[in-house]
Amino acid sequence: MSELLKRLKGDKVIWIITLLMLAFSLVSVYSFVPILVKIEGGTPFKYLFKHFVYVLIGLGVMFWVHRRDPANFSKLAKFGFYLAVALLLFTFFFGVRVNDAGRWVRIPFVGLTFQSSDFAKLALIVYVSRLLVKRKEVMNDWKEGFLPLVTPIVVICALIVKDNFSTAAILFAICLTLMFIAKVPFLKVASLIGGGVALFLFIVLIQKAAPDLRILPRLETWENRFFNHANSDENIMENAQVQNAADGIYAGGIRWTGENKSFFGGQGIGDGVVKEYVPEAYADFYYASYVEELGPIAAGVLVMLYLILLYRIMRIGLSSKKMFESYVCIGIGILILSQAAVNMLVCTGMFPVTGQNMPLLAMGGSAMIMTCLALGMVQAIAYKQQKEAGEIEKPEEVTEEESQVFETE
Repeated sequence: MSELLKRLKGDKVIWIITLLMLAFSLVSVYSFVPILVKIEGGTPFKYLFKHFVYVLIGLGVMFWVHRRDPANFSKLAKFGFYLAVALLLFTFFFGVRVNDAGRWVRIPFVGLTFQSSDFAKLALIVYVSRLLVKRKEVMNDWKEGFLPLVTPIVVICALIVKDNFSTAAILFAICLTLMFIAKVPFLKVASLIGGGVALFLFIVLIQKAAPDLRILPRLETWENRFFNHANSDENIMENAQVQNAADGIYAGGIRWTGENKSFFGGQGIGDGVVKEYVPEAYADFYYASYVEELGPIAAGVLVMLYLILLYRIMRIGLSSKKMFESYVCIGIGILILSQAAVNMLVCTGMFPVTGQNMPLLAMGGSAMIMTCLALGMVQAIAYKQQKEAGEIEKPEEVTEEESQVFETE
């Protein structure tokens, strides 16, 4: 492990947590896919191999990105935003539909799918971070400062909300947080919130008045999830997923058992039953399957790992001399933690059912790759800080490209 960490630059704690989670994800995915085998066929090994390929791609992306100059992230931010818009529009018209939601793009020849919103989330965070720095001095001006900042947020969130309300809401909240940190005038932020809520309610009214237009085809699903959650005692059948997830968490509780009355929690890896009948037990309901098989102590460890990951990311961001890098790190840290928190809250019945999987652990190729890409960007910023602080010496013999990187930083 020590030899491996010598080759990995940046924050060692983030590397260790990432590698541990990715390694454990192989075990958990293999254990949590019985429901997928029943629905789509195949064997658990088939899905394990597919997930393993995504893990390798994610690690490769993270390693490559963490050696890049963070200044390139700002230069490519605008291109990334336009690419995200193009992918979302393509998904809107030609995306693969599952449960009346068109979120995926099928990659030709390989048969794999890519969720365009996963890329759009990171692209928007980076682009907003760039705009907050670039237009800092004119932010009081509506035309020159505020509107150019707000337009990308509205465009991306509007394209995502049709099929994935929770993702759009989380992304919108992260952008508002970055604006608050950047000291954007409060009245302008309040106008964005009010305008966003008013626009969404207007679209809801249109959907109600003319459902055949299918502007928000999943509106009825959202309403059922919210009201069923609020009245779960009266809607047991309609809210069965949450009830089953709660039962799984209860089954994973600590108890006394065995001849020696040994103290442990969880049913054990592979011995859970929630994964047999709860849809998305390997993704949206990952936490329920995890707690059932590993118990509450392991669940607490998982929470601590995510909090440590957030702390290390925030620490890197706040240590940066460039505000763009600080905004990017803060946005990425909040994004990862919010996804994990929503997954846990849904599984424990404290939040309406929504589609947020567990970062670095749940099965999902595009989510896995984009999380690794985001962490690679954070590590690139950390690596740059280490070189500036003299913690990493410039090698005696370097390539011309590497030499330019040291000189520019």
